[in-house]
Amino acid sequence: MRVRTSVKALAALAAAMLLAAPAGASEKTEATVRAYAAGYVAQFTCSATFDGGKTPEQIRAQELTGIYPMVSDIVRELPAPDIDLEATRVSVRYDAAMPPRIAVWRPHLGCAQLPVGATVDAARFLPRIDDLAAPDAAVDDGAPWRAHAPVNGPSGNPTLDAVLAAAIEGDPKYGADAVTSAVLVASPHAILGERYTDGFTPTTSQRTWSVAKSIAATVIGVAVQRGILDVKAPAPIPEWQRPADPRKTITLENLLHMASGLDSNLAGNRTDRVYMGGGLVTDTATERSLEAPPGTRWKYANNDCLLAVRALRAATGNDQAYLRFPFETLVYAIGMTHTKLETDWGGNFILSSQVWTTSRDLARLGLLYLADGVWNGGRILPEGWRDYVSTPAPSQPPAATTTGRRLPGYGAQWWLFKGYAGIPDDAFCAIGNRGQYLMVIPSRDLVIVRRGYDPAGGEGFRPDLFAADVLAALRNSP
Repeated sequence: MRVRTSVKALAALAAAMLLAAPAGASEKTEATVRAYAAGYVAQFTCSATFDGGKTPEQIRAQELTGIYPMVSDIVRELPAPDIDLEATRVSVRYDAAMPPRIAVWRPHLGCAQLPVGATVDAARFLPRIDDLAAPDAAVDDGAPWRAHAPVNGPSGNPTLDAVLAAAIEGDPKYGADAVTSAVLVASPHAILGERYTDGFTPTTSQRTWSVAKSIAATVIGVAVQRGILDVKAPAPIPEWQRPADPRKTITLENLLHMASGLDSNLAGNRTDRVYMGGGLVTDTATERSLEAPPGTRWKYANNDCLLAVRALRAATGNDQAYLRFPFETLVYAIGMTHTKLETDWGGNFILSSQVWTTSRDLARLGLLYLADGVWNGGRILPEGWRDYVSTPAPSQPPAATTTGRRLPGYGAQWWLFKGYAGIPDDAFCAIGNRGQYLMVIPSRDLVIVRRGYDPAGGEGFRPDLFAADVLAALRNSP
């Protein structure tokens, strides 16, 4: 088995996520790494099949290539997953002495992995949402936009069409190794341009990866608006409430700013046990100790996001209400009907990464921010929440990569693009692994979405160059 002890940035502008070397496979036994690899295949095959509507061939080509070096070789060697369409379940064998790794799909909540060693009988204990109608994910009515450029057709702006086509066709200007699956440009009133690669449509769902963190911040914002949470107050994490535990002083705002001060491995973007190993958020993210005073150090950490959402579960005080909350108050309320927020097997949302959604649904989220949290005349987010998430956090990421390329700043689970050529200073962006981007530009009343499958270790997509070209095309249009 080949082990790589460090990785390059998955995308140049998201390199702050990966400045430290990740915890390598050498820290885990071979048996555990094989279990993680099988879990990766089970989870992605389950989500891509039942959330994304993909074929096994598409899954092998898109979801299981260009992935984490720690498991990539093993993933190629594993037997084909067993996809049970009737039971909405995927099983992957990896060890003759152990049960297969299993992931199970549920309405609304997508797929959840069972823990390593669990048999299929454990699936009956998975959390589900009761009595909430599931929207038809096979159609998209195009709301709330009143006008729509033809999908994969001319927008009426040849310069914009050329920019979108260049992204889809892999123009190296936007990243030598970038693999783009979708691009969408929208104002509150119209989808100005929308293109997809072969096999993708407006209803094709992809994993958001860390774009989910910005969705998490939005869910937290809804809870703040409803008086459930207070960002300035200590995060109500039940596991931290013993009298001697200093972590109980960490505020929800510290978590949103990636400034908890907690140990999150060398690279905080690696939460393998939760993402691949069937681990619970509540027995992994909550067990880290302090290594810096809260609020004094920025460190990109999946756990900070997971803990913020853990605080919401605790504050809600009712597991069914917690599971329904994002869908009833935000996701379905703004028409994101193709969006699945996935959980671990204990019912904790994994909103640091495991959301599956479409380009249009991400654009709808962007529209909510353009309107400063108002949708159809009703306030969903607190007044000024857009300014809150896009205000630089007190502690910031490094200003540049080790190679000198500029890095964006950080707000509250959103990245900030102040000072980039051709982009207004108020632009802020949700960024995820493999080149997922949702850029919101309030001063231009514009949302830009890019989805992709950029490979690990390559030169990923350049959202700054793409956004600047889109803005120039619109500025020069009739």
